[in-house]
Amino acid sequence: MSHNIIIGGGHNGLVCACYLARAGKQVTVLERRSIVGGAAVTEEFHPGFRNSVASYTVSLLNPKIIDDLNLRDHGLRVKLRPQSNFFPLSDSESLSFHRDFAATQAEIARFSTTDAAALPEFYAMLEDVADILRGELLRTPPNVGGGLADLIRAGSFGLRAKKLTMSQRRDALDLFTKSATDVLDAWFENDHVKAAFAFDSIVGNYGAPSTPGSAYVLLHHVFGEVNGEKGAWGHAIGGMGAITQAMLKEAERLGVDVRTDAEVEEVLVENGRAVGVRLADGERLSGDKVISNVGPKLLYTKLVAAQHLSDEFQRRVRGYKVGSGTFRMNVALSELPDFTCRPGTELQRHHQSGIVIGPTMDYLEQAYLDAKQFGWSRQPIVEILIPSTVDDSLAPAGQHVASLFCQQFAPQLPDGASWDEHREAAADAIIDTVTRYAPNFKDAVIARQIHSPLDLERKFGLMGGDIFHGALGLDQLWSNRPFMGHADYRTPVAGLYICGSGTHPGGGVTGVPGHNAAREILKDR
Repeated sequence: MSHNIIIGGGHNGLVCACYLARAGKQVTVLERRSIVGGAAVTEEFHPGFRNSVASYTVSLLNPKIIDDLNLRDHGLRVKLRPQSNFFPLSDSESLSFHRDFAATQAEIARFSTTDAAALPEFYAMLEDVADILRGELLRTPPNVGGGLADLIRAGSFGLRAKKLTMSQRRDALDLFTKSATDVLDAWFENDHVKAAFAFDSIVGNYGAPSTPGSAYVLLHHVFGEVNGEKGAWGHAIGGMGAITQAMLKEAERLGVDVRTDAEVEEVLVENGRAVGVRLADGERLSGDKVISNVGPKLLYTKLVAAQHLSDEFQRRVRGYKVGSGTFRMNVALSELPDFTCRPGTELQRHHQSGIVIGPTMDYLEQAYLDAKQFGWSRQPIVEILIPSTVDDSLAPAGQHVASLFCQQFAPQLPDGASWDEHREAAADAIIDTVTRYAPNFKDAVIARQIHSPLDLERKFGLMGGDIFHGALGLDQLWSNRPFMGHADYRTPVAGLYICGSGTHPGGGVTGVPGHNAAREILKDR
């Protein structure tokens, strides 16, 4: 029986392992940390307070994978947010996005009747283009310069694209190439409304809404679904670790050997072919196929010796863009935030939504400019989720945990400064930003867990702190992800594959790269 070794026990590695094991393959998963799950894990960060450590909310996890891996049978439960998003704008004003379309439209009409009237067509446009993306998720992209199979894939995509109307083709081009600012300016007039939509364009994207290509990042965040509701976001009960623990149960049921505290230090290559791995403790494991769930930058700069890669390919690796500009915090709270624009510490619907501080387009732009000049924004963009409002297993009664997902923090600080020197100051800036809108917030913080871009790299192997394993630009998408000519989950080294978010369709807790990679691996004898 052939032996498959998977480097990294993140969610895509576990998904890939399950599909390979279902096909009768012997699979070993090697995880550097003492717990599997990669960035989708739940940890106690203060006595009595548990939360998702890095990944923090659910939408993109593919329904086929949920069903195929029996995740519900293994205990996975996802609750929809009662309210989608809440945007504090000032001491007296806010903007809410609801799950009910009519309620959202009525809310937007308070700011602009013109924008409210445009909303149905805008949503329909987004959904049409998102459907194009959904249709390609579980398909392997055609390799440029590939063989007959790639020609067939390209031809099949061409036939599907031919069915689009001219308007849909133009919309797709806009969303794949333009900036979010350019797209939103053509649809809306109110600055707050535009900023609410533009927020998704800079999540995990170290750029401004005006950066070309940022419109695609907006699209990337809307192609998911929760419990059959398209575009919705929800909370995994028990935190994001509930997803990967359910995957682990299925992997173990299928006979996968999952080893923790097993750091891979090198992919062993003989005569141009991957033949196994060497662990940090010196142990060597042989395998017919080696599958990497770490990002392309980490794989090709740390785990594969340079002599096994061409000079041209190494240059491409050096140019591969990583660094999502994110700073991740968890905080334990003695009480819920009391927003001046929506007073009260008693539970309200906005406490159960995605609370986003980024009130204007200028605010979003300036945050990026600050990060480029100073290393991080003096008024950062902050998304707050309080999962304990829908899952009381995460915090003691009457208290709460909050996820703070913060944008515009430079992957590398200017002038050679280290994040180790500035992480606490940056965290203070984040807390102060939230406190400007909810004055009780700073005093309510009992404890905090901080992950700077450098912390994310050290803890989870996310080079540059990149939550997507690589920027989601047109040059690093579909047939170009991670590199043109290697979009089919195979690498320049025979027998070495890649199954993580650095492959199509990109980042987020989707499981799709692991699913697609397994299919391609099973094709190769």
